[in-house]
Amino acid sequence: MKKTILILFVTLLTSSINAQIETPAPSPFQKIEQKVGLTSVIVEYSRPSMKGRKIFGGIEAYGKVWRTGANENTKITFSTDFMLNGKSLQKGTYALYTIPNKTTWDVILYTDTNNWGIPAKWDENKVAAKITVTPINMPMDVETFTITFDDLTNNSAVLGILWENVYVPLKFETPTDKMVSKSIEKIMAGPSANDMYAAAVYYLEANKDIQIAKTWIDKAVVLTAKQPKFWYLRQQSLIHAKAGNKNTAIEAAKKSLELAKQAGNSGYVKMNKASLKEWGAL
Repeated sequence: MKKTILILFVTLLTSSINAQIETPAPSPFQKIEQKVGLTSVIVEYSRPSMKGRKIFGGIEAYGKVWRTGANENTKITFSTDFMLNGKSLQKGTYALYTIPNKTTWDVILYTDTNNWGIPAKWDENKVAAKITVTPINMPMDVETFTITFDDLTNNSAVLGILWENVYVPLKFETPTDKMVSKSIEKIMAGPSANDMYAAAVYYLEANKDIQIAKTWIDKAVVLTAKQPKFWYLRQQSLIHAKAGNKNTAIEAAKKSLELAKQAGNSGYVKMNKASLKEWGAL
C-alpha cells in the first residue's frame, strides 16, 4: 500500500514539473488589417507598454534604429503595388523600422522580414524606402504602443505610430483609381477572345447548350483571325461537329492541323487527324 502511494506521489510530482504555466505576454501580439480602396494592408506587431518608463530619448535612444514594437520585427503587407512619398513600391511584405529623433522620425521599409528585432547586420541594399516625417506631440500619453490606420480615402491612408506622447503619421497611396479604371475599360470592351474560348469549351465539356457554345467559339476565332490559334480551331471543330455542322467542323480541323504542324505540336496533329478520319475527310 505504501509503495502504491509513493508511486502515485512521484507520478503527480513529475506531471507538475512537466506542466507548462501559461502567463500573459509582456508585449501582446496584434494583427490588424485595413482595406484601402482595393488594397488590403496588414500590420503584425507586438505591443510593449510604458510602465512608468521614459520611452523616446529614454529606453529608445534618439538616432538609433528601433524595431517599432517588441519581439520580432514589425511587418506590413500590401496586396498591391503602392506609393510612399511619391515613390512606387512593389506589393509584398516589409519589415517596418523607425529612427526616432527629437523633431523628426525616419520610417524605413526593409525587404528582409526574418529578424528578431533589428538585423544583426544592417544592409542598406535591403532598404526599399526611407521617409522622414514630422511627429505630432499629443496632449496625453498612450500607455501601450499602438499602430492605427487613419484618414482613410479611396486612394490613401495614414499609418499612425503612437506611443508615449508622440504620434508619427506615415501617408501611403494605393492605385485604386487605376485598378477601377482598368476594370471598367475591360467590362466596357466586352469579353476577350480568351473569355469566349473558355466559356465555349466549358459548355462543350459540360454538355450545355451547344448552339451557345458555337456562337462563343466562332467569336473567339474571329477575334484571333490575324493570329489564328490551332487550339481554338480544334475546339471549334469539336463544337461544330457536336452541333451537327460536319462541313464547318472539317474546315476548322484542317486549319488546326496545318497550324499545329507549323508549331510542331504533334499532339494536336494526331488529334486533328483522328477527327478528320472519323468525319470521313481523310
